[in-house]
Amino acid sequence: MPVPPRRRVPALLQVDAILGRLTGTDARAEVCRYLRGEFGHYDWVGIYRRDGADLVLDGWDGEAATEHLRIPVAEGLCGRAVRENRVVRVDDVTTEPAYLSCFVSTRSEIVVPIRVGAEPVGEIDIDGRTLAAFDATDEAFLTEVAARLAATFGSGAAPTAAADGSLPVLRGGRPTGGPDPTPSDGNRPPG
Repeated sequence: MPVPPRRRVPALLQVDAILGRLTGTDARAEVCRYLRGEFGHYDWVGIYRRDGADLVLDGWDGEAATEHLRIPVAEGLCGRAVRENRVVRVDDVTTEPAYLSCFVSTRSEIVVPIRVGAEPVGEIDIDGRTLAAFDATDEAFLTEVAARLAATFGSGAAPTAAADGSLPVLRGGRPTGGPDPTPSDGNRPPG
C-alpha cells in the first residue's frame, strides 16, 4: 500500500506542525501516533534513539507495547539499519533470519535511519500486517519524516536504565518509569 503523492505533502506539513509545537520525546511520540493513524498499513510505529551500542525505544503507537525496549545495534533489522546507515525494508519477515519477532501479526517491516549530518542517531521502525506492505513511496516519505525528526534529537532525553538495569515503562508513547512494560490502550490520544 503506497503513500499516494497527494497525501505526502499534507502529511509532511502535519509532521512539521507537530514538531513546531512539541519537542524531544513528546514530539517523537506524537509523530508515531500521527503516522499510524494516517496510514492504515502502518500497524505499529516506533522511534528508537541511539544510546551508544544500543537503540532505545523513545516513542511508539500500536495496539500493544513491544518487548524490545532496548535493541543492541549488533542485532535485528533495527540494528542493521543503524550499522549500515541505510533503509532496511523486508517484504516477508519470516524469511529474514535477523528479524526480532515482536507481534505474531507482523508480516513486513521497514526501518529508516534518522540522521544528524551523516550519523544515524535513531530510526523509525514500522511493522505491517501484510506481506510487502511497504514500497519505494513509503521509503521516500519516511526518509523525509526522518530528516524532520532529526531536529528533535537535540532536546529531550532518551530513557536511561535505572541502577538495577531496568528501563522505564512506556505509556502514551513515552517513558514514564516503572518496571513492567504491560501493554495498555494508553498509547493513543483520546478521540
